[in-house]
Amino acid sequence: MSVPLATRDLAFEPVDNARLANFVGPMDENLRHVEQRLDVQISRRGGWVEISGAPEATAAAEHVLRHLFELSATEALTPDRVHLAVQEAGMEPEPDAATRGKSRPADDASIHTQRGGIRGRGPNQRQYLHNIRNCDLTFGIGPAGTGKTYLAVACAVEALQTDRVRRIVLVRPAVEAGERLGFLPGDIGQKVDPYLRPMYDALYDMMGFDRVARAIERQIIEIAPLAFMRGRSLNDAFIILDEAQNTSIEQMKMFLTRMGFGSKAVVTGDITQTDLPRQQLSGLRHVMNVLPGVEGVAFTYFNSRDVVRHPLVQRIVQAYERKQADARQIEPGGGEPGGGEI
Repeated sequence: MSVPLATRDLAFEPVDNARLANFVGPMDENLRHVEQRLDVQISRRGGWVEISGAPEATAAAEHVLRHLFELSATEALTPDRVHLAVQEAGMEPEPDAATRGKSRPADDASIHTQRGGIRGRGPNQRQYLHNIRNCDLTFGIGPAGTGKTYLAVACAVEALQTDRVRRIVLVRPAVEAGERLGFLPGDIGQKVDPYLRPMYDALYDMMGFDRVARAIERQIIEIAPLAFMRGRSLNDAFIILDEAQNTSIEQMKMFLTRMGFGSKAVVTGDITQTDLPRQQLSGLRHVMNVLPGVEGVAFTYFNSRDVVRHPLVQRIVQAYERKQADARQIEPGGGEPGGGEI
């Protein structure tokens, strides 16, 4: 049965040649990107644009083009920015006629740091930020590229700069991704540095290299290997446990009981990328069945639609999800191959 085609005619005014060139991109590159990603056809004449395709796709394309035209007045549109606009269209429902063209109301999905503002893209990221703001313990679980670690670091920086906490504690299990790196020279910070690089990169974006270096030197930002956390009580701290899928059940319980007064913790991980021995159950996977419903604890689950990296990353994640779903159907009892039962 063929899908009925829909057509939408849009007029982008006032027609300013410089703004229009920014909007459509060189050789209409931005329009071609929207065409390819949303599977529609777009033709343009001056400030008039016609979109044709499946009804849902044309509605999404209209939403994206109107959003890009608004942005074209204040910023140069790059391929990355166009990609993110299309990505957001896939995360959110099409706005109705009453709200189309109006700016979104301010909410707690915006983060303010000294280096600029950051906002959640799509409902899952906004829910994640809401949970971090309102719960003492938040879990962000999902595939790579969904912003779990970056947004957690942004919230930590905001809390530090507004004096809601006195320090940031970055924690990660020192588990190699299927390799043995051997002896690493240097002090404990230098040994753990390779494992914490994603959080360092986010900190540099939001605070600058020099400010981060001074904060680490003064122990305002602390690097704490998970193995060395036992016995500690962390007060007035924002604690981030990254790559939590590589914790054992015992390590996860130990970490979660380190929280002191005035502290907030965020745990991030991807249960599909566990580097633990094959028969060892991940502490993150286990805690997903233990803590739901506990007051003060929130879970946010991301999926492939939330990926905000290169478009290929989203397609890779989706391909792995399909393969994993097929494997579950084949496995006796529907369990995950090699993962054990929860």
